[in-house]
Amino acid sequence: MDVQRSRSVPGAQSIARAAALLRLITSAGDEGLGVADLARRAELTRPTTHRLLTALRHEGLVDQDDRTGRWMPGPELFLMGSVAASRYDITAIARDIVRSLAVRTEESAFLSVRRGDETVCLLRDEGAFPIRSFVLAEGVRFPLGVASAGLAILSFLPPHDVDAYFERHPELPQAWGAPHAERRLRTRLADTQSRGYAVNPGLIVEGSYGMGAAVFDRQGHPQWALSLTGVEFRFAPERIPELGRTLMAHAHQLTTRVAAGTRG
Repeated sequence: MDVQRSRSVPGAQSIARAAALLRLITSAGDEGLGVADLARRAELTRPTTHRLLTALRHEGLVDQDDRTGRWMPGPELFLMGSVAASRYDITAIARDIVRSLAVRTEESAFLSVRRGDETVCLLRDEGAFPIRSFVLAEGVRFPLGVASAGLAILSFLPPHDVDAYFERHPELPQAWGAPHAERRLRTRLADTQSRGYAVNPGLIVEGSYGMGAAVFDRQGHPQWALSLTGVEFRFAPERIPELGRTLMAHAHQLTTRVAAGTRG
C-alpha cells in the first residue's frame, strides 16, 4: 500500500496490516502460523500482531488451534470466499483443462490468479510422473515475476504497469536472489513475450523447473496463468518447445472459455 495513502485515509494502516496477516495465514494452509512467525513475516511487533489477530478472531476471520497455538483461517473467510467466488473464481471452467494439461504432459499442472502484485495458486493437478516438485500448492503466493505463472502474467502487462511494479518492489533481488534484479528480470520478460510462455529454470528451488502461460480476461488483460512444474531433467531443452506448445494451447482454450463465459 502507498505510504502517503495509508497516512491520509483513516484506518488504512490497520486494515493493511490485518490484510497482510490474513494473506500469511491463508498461505500457510492447514499448518497455520504462530504469532512470532506472523509478526516477523509481517514486519510487525508481537503485541501489535496479537492485538490484530484477537480482533480478527472476534470477527471469525481467523481461528487459533487450542493445542498448537497456531493461527488458522476462520469460518467467515470461507463464507466470504464462497460469495466472492461467483464473481472471481474460474476454477469451475478451468478444472478439466488443468487436468488435461497434467495428463498430456505427465507433470504437475496449476492454475494461478493475479491478486495485486502477487499470484495465488487456485488449482493443482498431479501428473503421472512419480518424481514431483512441491514448490507450488493451492493458496501459495509469489510476487509477480518470480514463479513461472507470475512471470507470464507480468510479461503481458502494459509497459507502464511493469515499470510501476519495479518501482514498488526494489526488494526482489534481495528477497529472491540476483536473477530477480530488474535488468535480468526484464530480459526474461522479453524472452517470455517472444516465446509466448515463461520458463523458470530452477530459480526458486534448485532443480525444480517451471513453465507458465498467461490466461486473459474479456478485456485482454492477463489475469490468470496455467503452469507446469517438475524436476530439471524432465525439462530438457529439446522437450521445452513441445511443453510450451501444449501449455499455450491449454491457456488459449481457457481464455476462450473465459470470453464465452461457458464450460466450452
